[in-house]
Amino acid sequence: MELELLADRFGDKWTLLMGGAVIGALFGAFAQQSRFCLRAAAIEFSRGSIGGKMAVWLIVFSTAIAGTLLLSAMDLFSGNETRQLASPQSLSGAALGGLMFGVGMILARGCSSRLLVLSATGNLRALLSGLVFAVVAQASLHGFLSPLRDALAAPLTTLSIGSNDLLVLSGVSETTAFILVLAGLVASLWLAIWRRIGVWKTFAAVAVGACIPLAWWFTKSMTGIAFEPVTIESLSFTGPSADTLMLFLSQPGSMIDFDVGLVPGVFLGAFFAALLTGELELQGFEGGGSMRRYLAGAALMGFGGMLAGGCAVGAGVTGASIFALTAWVTLFSMWIAASATDWLIDRKLPERQLRATAAADPSLPTSIRVTE
Repeated sequence: MELELLADRFGDKWTLLMGGAVIGALFGAFAQQSRFCLRAAAIEFSRGSIGGKMAVWLIVFSTAIAGTLLLSAMDLFSGNETRQLASPQSLSGAALGGLMFGVGMILARGCSSRLLVLSATGNLRALLSGLVFAVVAQASLHGFLSPLRDALAAPLTTLSIGSNDLLVLSGVSETTAFILVLAGLVASLWLAIWRRIGVWKTFAAVAVGACIPLAWWFTKSMTGIAFEPVTIESLSFTGPSADTLMLFLSQPGSMIDFDVGLVPGVFLGAFFAALLTGELELQGFEGGGSMRRYLAGAALMGFGGMLAGGCAVGAGVTGASIFALTAWVTLFSMWIAASATDWLIDRKLPERQLRATAAADPSLPTSIRVTE
């Protein structure tokens, strides 16, 4: 088996790192090409449209779940072995963290994975925001914000309902779930055709979703090869971003695993995809107000993602693919908060400011002045 040969030659930890880097590179390249972004889909939906951005997100979401269920049906992976289903999770943390993350991704104009992809294309706003996200995530995990995170996560856990498995709680079989998800995938592909997002973009969205079961399969396979315990996991960007940050602050070689390979892999994959398609472009902030908005959003995502146990990908796609109840609660909370924040900050507030400006200066053209 190729994985065994790699592990024999490079060692278990370096094989995990290389696997994380390769899968991350695939995700980064195809996410950059497909423009996969939960924030963009949430805004499009909240503004009364189901267009290309929504189609891309639905394709990724459906592909990830369908692929994971297929792995389970082939006995190549079991969600019951994952941290999300094998141990109690926080429902209060999922709800509150999801709300905070949803607000943050609107303010920062992208979720954590999208910021990482954008930073690789030369977006300095995304790069700085991503660094703040990683610092706050680390502070929330092991630093001065960890007591607050623990306090918010404690009130309600899945122990109170007996399980975090949504299929078990609902009584739905994996076969039924697969049929429903497959129907959802077909519908999302039809939407992509209707909205004319193109064959390449559609393929890239499918490839992004396929990275989730690929990572499940890889880490599960490594458990049967490695001498030391291996965590069965897939793509997420809250914990891995914090781990990658600490990698540069720790002794060389002290933190080598799948997560540490993932983040650099995504960055490199997105960079080369943008390079090959001529989409590299340096972009900066447009003033102090813009910077404050981005950094506040990144901080909210860092704390919210750690409190919820995952980001827009880690909970919203990866956790959802194994039907972890807390992941679905987090995802729903993100959608609600993102829609409300977009309506309040990016739609209503500018409208009020425009009205105030027009009222204060009657000399403005009628096309600019707004009346009640």
